[in-house]
Amino acid sequence: MTARRFEYHVEERFGDPPHVEPDWTPEHFVLAGLARCTFKSLDFHAKRRGISVSGTAAAQGLVTKRDEDGRYAFVDVDCRLEIELDPPPYRQALEELLDLAERDCFVGASLNPTPHYEWQVGGKSVR
Repeated sequence: MTARRFEYHVEERFGDPPHVEPDWTPEHFVLAGLARCTFKSLDFHAKRRGISVSGTAAAQGLVTKRDEDGRYAFVDVDCRLEIELDPPPYRQALEELLDLAERDCFVGASLNPTPHYEWQVGGKSVR
């Protein structure tokens, strides 16, 4: 018998009030927390460098039975951020900034499995 699969998706636009749908489940809130936390982490590190950040973040996750213990849990989590940085940093500084944003998001650091991040900066895929 195949385990049931549940897919969840959220999207956050920063600068707008937090977005909450009336039918959101706790799984949606986990993903919204990941999206917001990653963006806030980026914003914190960018501001320390005199860079302003705007954009959106979306997260999606798959919940099904884990192989190792047969319990339902997130087995795949993706976070995609589309951002603008002003002024845009050089490539090495940008990579360092994105590394810090991923590392210092405590929601992402708390999840197992570790989220996969996809970054689009100034309309171009970076990772």
